Amino acid sequence: MNKQPQISADHPEYQYLNLMKMILDEGEDKGDYKGDINNRALCGHQMRFNLQKYGFPLLTTKKLHLKSITYELLWFLKGRSDNQWLNGHGVTIWNEWATKEECAKYGRKEGDLGPIYGPQWRRWQTRDNKEIDQIANVIEEIKTNPSSKRLIVTAWNPEDVDRVTLAPCHSLFKFYVAGDKLSLHLFQRSADVFLGVPFNIASYSILLMMVAQVTNLVPWEFVHTTSDTHLYHIHFDQAKEQMKRTPYPFPTMKLNPKVKSIDGFTFEDFELGGYQSHPHIKARVTV
Repeated sequence: MNKQPQISADHPEYQYLNLMKMILDEGEDKGDYKGDINNRALCGHQMRFNLQKYGFPLLTTKKLHLKSITYELLWFLKGRSDNQWLNGHGVTIWNEWATKEECAKYGRKEGDLGPIYGPQWRRWQTRDNKEIDQIANVIEEIKTNPSSKRLIVTAWNPEDVDRVTLAPCHSLFKFYVAGDKLSLHLFQRSADVFLGVPFNIASYSILLMMVAQVTNLVPWEFVHTTSDTHLYHIHFDQAKEQMKRTPYPFPTMKLNPKVKSIDGFTFEDFELGGYQSHPHIKARVTV
């Protein structure tokens, strides 16, 4: 049995637990895109995670599957949108949106999710039929012009949002350099607080660490701004169970220091240390 450590009141995981309580207590019941009243939401919220002070923000009040988080991020960075690649690595988190029926709605074959995150990050299509590699461009800009206020990558392409099985939820992020410190600020248009947000926190914190390594900066703070911030009704009991739990200290994350290119990372280049957590809480995804 895990021994419960003494945790200070400023532990950043309490931001997440308090957010769930806030939604339950103060949120408004709303409909989804189908018109079903199935979630309770707040408009606008922000959490901050200092990686140097507290460690790697992999939530501890329920066990998270880091393999899925890491492979999904690598999938984005490869510019891919084929669910088969994820399934080939044992990751099933996109399966509900990659069915034959869902893909057929957009004229796509089973498993083809369309121009979602990866294609927008790495192969943004221009009006003159060229491609923009936003990730490569922002890394070069961090290296050559770190004071720039344009260190932005966006997945929200108005021309493509109706051509994908799931419009980008984590839609835009911006890097911020101060001295030798690199921070990342994510704007998320739609935030499934119980299932999605814990993955988003970990994924973008890994991305921050990766970009910091290849630009010779210190990964500092992940700032997470969510707009439509919601709990689905089917997750209320699970959220209440999780809210009763006391966090453990955050684990550590080490990257292979030999990797100097954003495209050079593989799954084996990430080493999680000291992850102590409460048991997983099973919940159904809402499509």
